[in-house]
Amino acid sequence: MVESEADLMTLLRQLDDPEWLEWPRGYNRREAAVLLARLVSRLEGDFATLCPAERDTQDSSEYGRVVVPAEVTVCGTRIVVCVSKFGSLALVSADNPGAFLGTEDAQAEGELDAGDLAKVEQALIGLGYVVVPEELLMSRYDGMSPLRSHGQWQPSWWDRFFGTF
Repeated sequence: MVESEADLMTLLRQLDDPEWLEWPRGYNRREAAVLLARLVSRLEGDFATLCPAERDTQDSSEYGRVVVPAEVTVCGTRIVVCVSKFGSLALVSADNPGAFLGTEDAQAEGELDAGDLAKVEQALIGLGYVVVPEELLMSRYDGMSPLRSHGQWQPSWWDRFFGTF
């Protein structure tokens, strides 16, 4: 299990292959689908509700998303889990990616319960996903892939591993 920010940055750099932007070398769409289906099943069991999912996102390095509906969370805010096509990377956010400065910010604002977050993270880790904090993914991309800046927009690690092309 990868835990420290330094370990996570090392992992992101290892996965950053400039020849493979949308998915990694050796990517298996079927394996990604099976893993996401297991995640959906686990979250539906843990939260005792249906969790809608988007799968096989086109023109994106994100594979899909799972939503834990607001009605079943302690704080009444939906939880969105995004999974990448790269290295089983996953991101957990309250409401939507970018709605808060990360899960700590969402908790501080009373929009994300620590117990709900723990359930989601345990499900992800149990299935072999690596949970990357949104704050780290939003840092400026300085890797090897040809992501271009446009005007004042600077690419982030989010753009690299969850963005559209």
